[in-house]
Amino acid sequence: MATYNKRGYKAPKPEKPEDDVVEATPVEETYDGNSTTAGVFNSLDEGASRTEEWVARNQKIIFIAVGAIALAAVVYLFVDKYVLSPKEDDAANEMFQAEQYFTQAVNAQKSQDSLYNLSLNGGEGKYGFLAIIDKYDGTDAANLAHYFAGTAYLNTGKYKEAVQHLEDFTTKDEVLKATALGATGDAFVQLGKLEDGLKFYLDAAKVSENDAITPRFLFKAGQLSLELKKKEDALKYFKEIKEKYSTSQEGGLIDAYIAELE
Repeated sequence: MATYNKRGYKAPKPEKPEDDVVEATPVEETYDGNSTTAGVFNSLDEGASRTEEWVARNQKIIFIAVGAIALAAVVYLFVDKYVLSPKEDDAANEMFQAEQYFTQAVNAQKSQDSLYNLSLNGGEGKYGFLAIIDKYDGTDAANLAHYFAGTAYLNTGKYKEAVQHLEDFTTKDEVLKATALGATGDAFVQLGKLEDGLKFYLDAAKVSENDAITPRFLFKAGQLSLELKKKEDALKYFKEIKEKYSTSQEGGLIDAYIAELE
């Protein structure tokens, strides 16, 4: 049978075998048929919308909070400049005379109690340490007045009052802190609370590596440990003085104490 070649006619191409067909990688779909990327952007859009809605609903509260913070800052600056600073100056001026009485009491050869009492209660129209603490509470001067008052009470035999004021005193100065802790230890020892006294002596010795302060309180801790029948502890404190503070006043005497215990 003859085959006619008609103009424009093209023979169909043979189909490729199924094995040669390369299928396009399907796009990962989420549960609703959208792509993962689209889902992420949708979530971000929804979150942003919720945030905007929250801000819109709470705009008044936000403005009030920001305004309160700004007002607090202004109030603090005002109080610091016009209230606290003048109060500090007044307290320091008032306490000058009390400090003078205290210094005189420390340097006096006898009749010290009357001077310590003047430092506590005031004189010559000026406040004493107790009034400074009461009227200028919160100032640096009132804090320092606690130290002076505690020491004055310690030297006049009022040990409970001494503990109270010394424990209310705070400072970052290592020497002054150690001195206050040691004085508190002295007061507890006078009250018969030897274990408490020992604790404060050790705390005082640990505050710094001061060559004058540390060996003094280590020595007191050693002596008190002997009184408490803690021979090994006492020997440890005495040996620490010998090893680290041999040139101190206590270091010059410590060999005899160590020899007696060994």
